[in-house]
Amino acid sequence: MTKFTLRSLGKRVAASLVLGSSVLFAGPLLAAESQIHPVTGFLPDLKFDLQSVDNQHVTQDDLKGKVVLMFFGYANCPDICPTTMAQLSAVVDNLGDDGEKVQVVFVSVDPHRDTPEILKAYVDAFDTNAIGLTGNEKTIADLARRYRVAFQIEKPTEADSDYYEVAHSRGVYIFDKRGKARVLASDSESVEDLTEAVRKLL
Repeated sequence: MTKFTLRSLGKRVAASLVLGSSVLFAGPLLAAESQIHPVTGFLPDLKFDLQSVDNQHVTQDDLKGKVVLMFFGYANCPDICPTTMAQLSAVVDNLGDDGEKVQVVFVSVDPHRDTPEILKAYVDAFDTNAIGLTGNEKTIADLARRYRVAFQIEKPTEADSDYYEVAHSRGVYIFDKRGKARVLASDSESVEDLTEAVRKLL
């Protein structure tokens, strides 16, 4: 197992990447029990231009006035992504009527396999109000770099170009209603604590 270190997000936030056989995960290196970290001023505002179902372009302007929970993953992910999507869906449910003020955004790091239609079916299985977004390889790479998200795609086999593994960093990025980055949360954080972090931004 090989360990890498990310650039610091500032004095209050640090993260590490650990590369395993199939998944790259990021976890805060802080002594505190909570894995919900304020990142105001350390990460850029919400900004993207991606595609949703029917090849409709979606940008940060379409989400104005909503608290955004953004997560990077891919539809073929066997464990981390479905667990996190179920967790975020539970957060929205916990908020009751205020859940309408929250938008879950799933960004695919696997644009070769994850078409807009596949992503819609994927996110709808957890939350019909969630949005699955994709783009070309450069667009995804640029967005991942903007938010210091690490991912790695293995070279496909010669026998099957659609068979390969994807490693990606883990974490939920939470933006306030103005699109300001406010919180970086571990995907292993409890639904209750995530709900409380989102409620404070509503």
